[in-house]
Amino acid sequence: MRNIANWMVATASLLALTAHAADGFNPDDWKYKQKTMINTTAEGVELKQGASQFPLALRLHTGNFAFAEAKPDGSDLRVTAADGKTPLRFHIEKYDATNELAVVWVQMPKLAPSAKTDAVNLLWGNEKAAAASDAKGSYDAAQSLVLHFSDNGPVRDLTGNANHPRDFTPKVVPGPLGDAASLDGSSGLTVPASPSLKLVTANGLTFTAWIKTGANASGTLFEQSEGGKGLALALKGGKLIALANGKEFPSKATVLADTWQHVAITLIGGRLTFYLEGTEAGTADVPVADGGGDIQIGAAFRVELDEVTLAATSRSAEYIKALHGSQQSDSLMLEAEEEAAGESASYIGILLGALTVDGWIVIGILAVMAVISVAVMIGKTLFLGRADKANSAFLNTFRNNPRHLLQPDSMETKAIAEDDAMLHSTIYRLYKIGIEEMRHRFETQSKSGTEISLSAAALNSIRAAMDAGLVRENQRLNSQIVYLTIAISGGPFLGLLGTVVGVMITFAAIAAAGDVNVNSIAPGIAAALVATVAGLAVAIPALFGYNWLAIRIKNVSADTQVFADEFLTKSAELYAV
Repeated sequence: MRNIANWMVATASLLALTAHAADGFNPDDWKYKQKTMINTTAEGVELKQGASQFPLALRLHTGNFAFAEAKPDGSDLRVTAADGKTPLRFHIEKYDATNELAVVWVQMPKLAPSAKTDAVNLLWGNEKAAAASDAKGSYDAAQSLVLHFSDNGPVRDLTGNANHPRDFTPKVVPGPLGDAASLDGSSGLTVPASPSLKLVTANGLTFTAWIKTGANASGTLFEQSEGGKGLALALKGGKLIALANGKEFPSKATVLADTWQHVAITLIGGRLTFYLEGTEAGTADVPVADGGGDIQIGAAFRVELDEVTLAATSRSAEYIKALHGSQQSDSLMLEAEEEAAGESASYIGILLGALTVDGWIVIGILAVMAVISVAVMIGKTLFLGRADKANSAFLNTFRNNPRHLLQPDSMETKAIAEDDAMLHSTIYRLYKIGIEEMRHRFETQSKSGTEISLSAAALNSIRAAMDAGLVRENQRLNSQIVYLTIAISGGPFLGLLGTVVGVMITFAAIAAAGDVNVNSIAPGIAAALVATVAGLAVAIPALFGYNWLAIRIKNVSADTQVFADEFLTKSAELYAV
């Protein structure tokens, strides 16, 4: 009879799913989609046999979901299979758009063994979509009890069996998934007996929960008894044990203190198996008969609980392993599909979206500084390149024929003055100053009829004129370099200013909201740090460019200084009295 009932429920679920698919659902009506891959290989959570009708938890937060693009209550969320078309049953345990946190449960028809082919697509961004969260349809027929503890009010059973605890409103604390219940040891949850909770040993039983206790804790996690007989799962000095008909059956599992851990037991026939953190932790032959009665959860036990479930079947070891592996905060089983530049674009979008006005102002100033720095570096590089090339050409000509080039009216002197390439030579401009000084003196000497010569005083006067020219050339070489020094010293400080102001605004917003959540803090802090990154991005290239240009300027200046000495020395040899 039970198999027939299960078949009827499964058939009804399939018909409902088909109806849902045919009821106007068109994935193209949703603007946004995120594909999450399911890894059941050794790189993720290895499943060698797989699992079917599996409740998969999807955690949504700022890093993987744009809450601003969905409805404030998440009613436009939809989930499809890997093909992007087949809708899957799901329900939303928690949706907090303010703090940008949500937990969505999806019923996976199957988890393929040792594969990376399974996936789910989360769709959102449809203003016309009505809520489609279906808690009852998210679990298979064997699931008799599911308690999330994220309810606003009394705890309710999420399955279609309506096995609600008796008027229990827990103290809510953060849990491994959404909210959790904190029991103070004075009372626990009582789930009234019902036909769906009746224990049939031939069909089996599975109890799972996330727990967090103190050191060497003792207490009862789960108990179902009738007429003084039944089954219980408890902790004794931190050790996981089972109790049946007055007998104690120890496991190999020791629960850690102040740590969220996943515990489970399965029973089939008289064989009971313990699980801790998804791994088998011992077995025992337990003499348990069919029975029923109320279920006590956490009775007189100081413990924190989350995701308490009970199934009227013995789940496989791989099913338990998948439960634990998929529900961890950083599960290796689930991974957002990487698309070309998708992840980077997502991160950049988060950072830019969280930037405050002051951050944009600082980044705008830094952008102007960056443009100016790049322009200076490019301009100076081209200028020094032309100067270096022209200097080399002039020096080669001068050293091959210094006598004629030291004659102001020679053909060689006139020819080199007409060479346009010499306009870029710092050495030629210095040479031109010296040769013009010589020309003036020689013209005066020719008019007075005296012999053409250069006295010591004349050579000193020419040196003074060339030294003045050298100073002007150095000023020209170093012009605009000051913009690089401003970028090097001012860029990081401007960036730091933007970061400090951004952090102040973020913490002020948190204080105004009265709630501290890492997912609300992280975007603001990350965006504030963008200003510092921008400041360093301006300063570091400017620093390298400045040092490289300084060396080239020093070399050109040194060559010009050496030529001035060479010019005067050769002039003294030719014309000194």
